[in-house]
Amino acid sequence: MSTVLHVVGRVLAGPEDVRDEVWAVDGRITWERPPGAVEAVTVRGWALPGLVDAHCHVGLDAHGAVDEATSEKQALTDRDAGTLLIRDAGSAADTRWIDDRDDLPKIIRAGRHIARTKRYIRNYAHEIEPAELVEYVGREARRGDGWVKLVGDWLDRGTGDLAACWPRAEVEAAIAEAHRLGARVTAHCFAEESLRDLVEAGIDCIEHATGLTEETIPLFAERGVAIVPTLVNIATFPRLADSGEAKFPDWAGHMRRLHERRYDTVRAAYDAGVPVFVGTDAGGSLAHGLVAAEVAELVKAGIPPLDALSATTWRARSWLGRPALDEGAPADLVVYGEDPRADVRVLAAPRRVIVNGRVVQ
Repeated sequence: MSTVLHVVGRVLAGPEDVRDEVWAVDGRITWERPPGAVEAVTVRGWALPGLVDAHCHVGLDAHGAVDEATSEKQALTDRDAGTLLIRDAGSAADTRWIDDRDDLPKIIRAGRHIARTKRYIRNYAHEIEPAELVEYVGREARRGDGWVKLVGDWLDRGTGDLAACWPRAEVEAAIAEAHRLGARVTAHCFAEESLRDLVEAGIDCIEHATGLTEETIPLFAERGVAIVPTLVNIATFPRLADSGEAKFPDWAGHMRRLHERRYDTVRAAYDAGVPVFVGTDAGGSLAHGLVAAEVAELVKAGIPPLDALSATTWRARSWLGRPALDEGAPADLVVYGEDPRADVRVLAAPRRVIVNGRVVQ
C-alpha cells in the first residue's frame, strides 16, 4: 500500500497561489487525489515548501571539520527549524552520507573554501596562492554540486585592514574554468575593494556583501549577481571589532562601519533589483536553526515580507535549480498554524515538518 499524506488548509504553492490541499504519495507531491480508497495521514495548517538556507555550513565548527555525529545534530537542528534545502557554502567535512538519509535536509555543496594563504579561518579552506587558483577551482567544481566558494577578501595583517585576496586576471580565469565545468561561483566578501573585479570577472553570487556601495550596486543589478546578506552573522561584527581593536584598529573601525550601514546596504541592493536570498552562515561560530531569524532581519532591512518569504522558499528554490511544490517533486513541506505571509515571525514556530512525505517533527 502506498504511503499517503494529506495536507489540508492553505497550501502556498506560490506567493499568490493558495490551494486547499496537497497530497504526498510515496514521498512525492501530487495535486490530484489518489484514486480509490485512501488511508492518509492528515496534517492541517498553512503549508510552505521546505525553507532554504542558502549559506549554511553543515560539518563545520569554529575549529574546522566535525565528525558525523555532530554534523547530524547540525542538520537535524536546521531541519526542525524548517530548513529542508541547504546550500552548504563551504565545508571541510565530507557530508555525502547525508544524501542517503531520507529524514535530513537536502544539501547542495560548494566544496571546500578556497582562500589565500593565511588569509582565512584556520582549518577551513584550501590555502593557496593565485597561480594555483584555477586548478583548485576546477577541483572543487568537480567535487561540488554546481557551486564553488572563494574567499574574496579577508584581514591583511600587513595593512591591518580588509583587503582583496586575488588578482583580477586569476579570478577571471578561475571563474571561466568553473563555468566551463558547469559550476557557479560565489565568494565571501565583507569589504568594498574586491567587488567590482569579482562581478566584472563573471561571478554568480556574493556572500555577506556588506561592502556594496552606490557605485557597485548598479553593476550587481545589471549583471544579475545575487547576494546572500547573512544579517544574523553581520550582527556579530561589533563583538569581532572589539576583540581585534587593540591589534588592528583600522580593521575594527571598518567592521563597525559595515555593520552600521548593513540594513541600508541590503535595502538599496533590493531596491536596485539585485537578487537577495536567505542565508544564515550557520556553522563555525554561529548556531544552526536561524533561518526564521534571517527572514525577519531582511524584513527589518526594508524588504517586503512576501519577498523576504520568497527569498527562502519559491524564488530561492528556483535560483538553486530545485523544485518547490511541483507535481512529482519530493514532498518537503513545513506547516504553520498561521499565515506566514502576514507575519514572517510565524516561521519560528513550525507546526509540522515533512521530509519526503513523512512527518519528522
